[in-house]
Amino acid sequence: MSDLADLFPGYASEWIHTSAGRIFARVGGKGPPLLLLHGFSETHVMWHRVAPELAEQFTLIIADLPGYGWSDMPDSDADHTPYTKRAMASVMIEAMEQLGHVHFALAGHDRGGRVAYRLALDHPGRLSKLAVLDILPTYDYWERMNRAYALKIYHWAFLAQPAPLPETLIASNGEFFLRQKMASQTKSKTLDAIDRRALQHYLAPFRDPARVHAMCEDYRAGASADYEIDKADFIAGRKITIPMLALWGDAGIASAAATPLDTWQRWATNVRGAPVDSGHFPTEENPQATVKLLREFFVGD
Repeated sequence: MSDLADLFPGYASEWIHTSAGRIFARVGGKGPPLLLLHGFSETHVMWHRVAPELAEQFTLIIADLPGYGWSDMPDSDADHTPYTKRAMASVMIEAMEQLGHVHFALAGHDRGGRVAYRLALDHPGRLSKLAVLDILPTYDYWERMNRAYALKIYHWAFLAQPAPLPETLIASNGEFFLRQKMASQTKSKTLDAIDRRALQHYLAPFRDPARVHAMCEDYRAGASADYEIDKADFIAGRKITIPMLALWGDAGIASAAATPLDTWQRWATNVRGAPVDSGHFPTEENPQATVKLLREFFVGD
């Protein structure tokens, strides 16, 4: 940790004990609790550009998901159970309870957005409001997997391959893989918008084979149990009922082959949405617009 820049000066560092091991989180700000969850190839650090403004009105809990960043890596099983978004959502509830928060707001990007909407479906009484950034439901992605989506999210199928295929290939040059993947998902197709200090945080896990395996387990769960769990809810007509905001990069993943808001309206009864001038990483590519939309949503009625 000492060789990586502290991008949350003044924030507490919490190691929270849960059934999936310790969850690492930075905690700071003042006001009602707002949990922020990151996506794949990033860590909690992805929120560093929007945190200062959000912390003016919220107590921020900025966590690493199980297996990511500095959180523990739970042992997996044949069904990848600890890495399902249902299991991760339950762990995040445990972590929030340990910090004294049984009811909170939640924003998630990418994989963290999948944990977030699963928490809203499974535990609606826990949340006041929900925001998801540049995603559609897992079920929709797999059901609509066509040429456009496959080229955008090729890593979904690659990382979900049985071990040790993706782990072995990434081990040969994890830094190349991460840099290429992230650059391809930005609007500029470069890493110019990613803070160099933050990028070092994102690169660090790719030097650890155990971390790479944990991230692959996340995607294996996404291609199996997560899909089936979502499918069951969709068929049953279960919907998110709390106020929800969907944001997406106008050059991001969610906009590849569908109108994101139209899709989320099939999953939620009270959802609004807007595009951001960015690729897949709105909090880093366009933090000003992103934090404005988040604050308007979470502060408003």
